[in-house]
Amino acid sequence: MGFTKYTSQAEKERVKMNESIRVPEVRVIGPDGGNLGIMKTPDAIAKAGELGLDLIEVSPNAVPPVCRITDYGKFKYEQKKKEKEVKSKANVTETKVTQVKIGTSERDMQIKAAKAAEWLKEGHRVKVDLFLWGRYKYMEFNFLKERLERFLAVIPEHFKIAEDIQKGPKGLSVALERDPSKKNAPPKVIKTPAKASEVAEG
Repeated sequence: MGFTKYTSQAEKERVKMNESIRVPEVRVIGPDGGNLGIMKTPDAIAKAGELGLDLIEVSPNAVPPVCRITDYGKFKYEQKKKEKEVKSKANVTETKVTQVKIGTSERDMQIKAAKAAEWLKEGHRVKVDLFLWGRYKYMEFNFLKERLERFLAVIPEHFKIAEDIQKGPKGLSVALERDPSKKNAPPKVIKTPAKASEVAEG
C-alpha cells in the first residue's frame, strides 16, 4: 500500500497521497466509484486506511479537490493504461509519406508498397508522392496519373482515397486511408514493363 522504496521522487511529487494531501477537506470517491461526499481530509485518510487502501488526489484543481480511495498500485496501472491509449490514438492521426519516381524499379515499388500497407494496417494515413524532375514535369497528366496508380495497385492492403490525386510543384500526390470494411487484399504484381526510355531510380 502506498509508495515503496522503489517509487521515484518525481512520482512522489506528481501524485499526492494520504498524508501528503494538505487541504482541510476533500470530495471522496469510494473504491467502487461511488461518491462518498465531502469529508475532512484526516477522516478520509482514516477511511482509506480502514479499507487497507490509499487516498489519492485525482482532481487537485476542483473545489474541494477530488480524492479516490484505491490501491496505489492499481491507480498507477490505470494511469499508465490511459496514457498508452492516448498515445495510441494520437498515432492514428499521423501521416506517413512514401515517394516513387517514373523509373522506380518493380522490386523497389513492391518494397515501398509493402511498407505503405504496414502503415495503413497500423491506422496511419499514407501520402504517396510521385516525384517528377526535368522533362517528366511536363508530361501529360493522365500519363503521370497512370504511373502513380500503377503503384497504388500493388499495395497489398485495401484502402480508400482520402485526398484525390493532385499535381504540385514537385509532382503528383495522393492521400490514402485504410478501408476497414474490406478484407486484406493479396499482394499484386506489376505486369506492365517499364519503357526502355525510363530511368530506373529508387
